[in-house]
Order: sequence, then C-alpha cells, then structure tokens
Amino acid sequence: MATVLYLQASPRKPQESYSSRAANAFLDAYRKLHPGDQVVTRNLFDAALPAFNQAAADGKYAIMHGKPHTPEQAAAWRGVEKEVAAFKAADKVVLSSPMWNFGIPYRLKQYLDVLVQPTLTFSFDPVKGYDGLVKGKPVLLVLARGSEYPEGSPVDFQLPYLKLIFQFIGFTDIRTLLVEPALAGGPEVAAAKLAAAIQQTPALAATF
Repeated sequence: MATVLYLQASPRKPQESYSSRAANAFLDAYRKLHPGDQVVTRNLFDAALPAFNQAAADGKYAIMHGKPHTPEQAAAWRGVEKEVAAFKAADKVVLSSPMWNFGIPYRLKQYLDVLVQPTLTFSFDPVKGYDGLVKGKPVLLVLARGSEYPEGSPVDFQLPYLKLIFQFIGFTDIRTLLVEPALAGGPEVAAAKLAAAIQQTPALAATF
C-alpha cells in the first residue's frame, strides 16, 4: 500500500479554488484506481508549521559548519525534523497551489523553507556539490494561474521555482496539471479550462 501526501496550498474553500478542484478530481480518480492506497491531506493554511526563526536558522548553519546544536537550536530543529519526516514518509506527493503575484503563496514558501534542509533533504560535498536526498518518488504539481504563461515566460515564478525546489531535493519524476487562465479569460473560459484539466486526471492517475 502506498501513501500519497496531498499538500493543499490555497486558503480558499475547495469548491472555490481551481487548483484544489483539479487536485481533488485527480485524487478521486487515483482512489478508484488504487483503492488500497492511503491519501494524507495537509492543508498548509491550517497546519501548525514550525516557525523558521533565528534558533532554527542558527541550527541549520550549525549543521552546515559541522557544529553541535545548542539546546535552543536542538529544540527548534526537532520541529523541522518532524515536518521533514512526515514528508519523506510519503511514497508520492501531490501539491496544489494557486499563483500569487507571479509566485507561490507565503504558506507554501514557509513549508518549503522548513523542508529544504541539509542532511535531511539535501547534502553537500565540496567536490561533488549538492545532492538531493529524497529520491524515487513522483510529484504532481496541480497549479492554477490567472493568466496563461507559456514555457519560459519571464514572469512565471511559480512552476519553474517549484520544479527547481523539488529537483534540488532529489525528485526526478515531476508531473504537472495546469488550469490557466483561471481569471483573465472570464468565468466561462476558466470553467472550460478546469473541465479540460479534470479530463486529464484519469490518465494521470493511472500512471502515478
């Protein structure tokens, strides 16, 4: 039995969010095809994410410089380790997110800033460089964007950033499901784009 971690990064109700609706359609299709698998939902706007404060930041640099943690750093780092352990325990990851100001919502950024840590999700060697430690898992990025952003768009800081972050921590199987435009074309166009995305979900679920 596989565990799917669903990271929901929209503060809107699921029935109001294009990214959440597309992701839920995918998960419905996935459950039908993989009835024995477990889906764990993590709503990042409701989650008690660790605050990456000075103690946590100092703890990160202590690791990078090969120094032991102080008691305060160790206490802060336990929250980071717990969050990372929950992420790494999943066999597959689904992330749904809207585009905010050409990028990602702040709660998703906070989650990623907690997640991307030395010795936990990446390593560094002076000769070999950086190496991601989270390997052998697929991730599906379900993203809604108000306008259309062709590949290589200079103002799309959502999809390229998410691809980079997941690649950095070791993911090589990165899939996407886009709903765009979800705003610029008006409600009818947005509804059609959502319907088109939902039509893709059975095929995506079959190979995920």
